[in-house]
Amino acid sequence: MTGLSRTSADLDPRRRRILYRCWHRGIREMDLVFGSFAEAEIAQLSDEELDEFETIMGEDDHDLHAWITGAMPLPEHRKTPLFARVAAYRPDFDPVTKASLEARLGQTQ
Repeated sequence: MTGLSRTSADLDPRRRRILYRCWHRGIREMDLVFGSFAEAEIAQLSDEELDEFETIMGEDDHDLHAWITGAMPLPEHRKTPLFARVAAYRPDFDPVTKASLEARLGQTQ
């Protein structure tokens, strides 16, 4: 998936804004993770889950990417069921990690 495929016509204004923000984050990998999650689940999220989701979205994209790919350990405050659900939406991309860079360069530790 490379962009919005879900209509927002049936969503309330808050959910529409969140869905839009999910596809316009700044880092394409995070657009894919958050956009895919939002398209699948935004209509069913409770108000409390929406609050938490917006808080998660407020995190730095580079940190989110590192946590989701496992490049950095997940901080305690993000070890929640909702974050796990978001992180489960891993698109078809090969995340760049130290190990993958070393493998491409033919280096070992």
